[in-house]
Amino acid sequence: MITKIDHLGIAVKSIDDALPYYEGMLGLKCDGREEIESQQVRTALLAAGDVHLELLEPTSDESPIARFLEQHGPGIHHIAFATDDIHDQLAQAKGHGVRLIHEVPFVGAADKLVAFLHPKSTFGVLTEFCQAKH
Repeated sequence: MITKIDHLGIAVKSIDDALPYYEGMLGLKCDGREEIESQQVRTALLAAGDVHLELLEPTSDESPIARFLEQHGPGIHHIAFATDDIHDQLAQAKGHGVRLIHEVPFVGAADKLVAFLHPKSTFGVLTEFCQAKH
């Protein structure tokens, strides 16, 4: 079951360039930075109440974030929903005919299990399910 919106992923060309806006202008606090080598991305998490903003910076020209930036420019990349059972959530989505990008969850930022749904099946919104590892 989905329990909340976990975070909004925001594609940026440079976390260092973007952080002054989010921290200085909006007054949000960066909870930490991380590099996810398997996704060729650096992340910075900023708390906004119970929801986080996840800044996403590509580490390679071939990364999904680099391609997104090339096609769309900086901006909202995805919405992530927290779930208490990612495997069941993926099975439900598949059972409803939703196209899965990842049939098997993998470890993403903040050491969570994550998997994405294809935006062609989710009305144009790249959707992520995430679950804290037990």
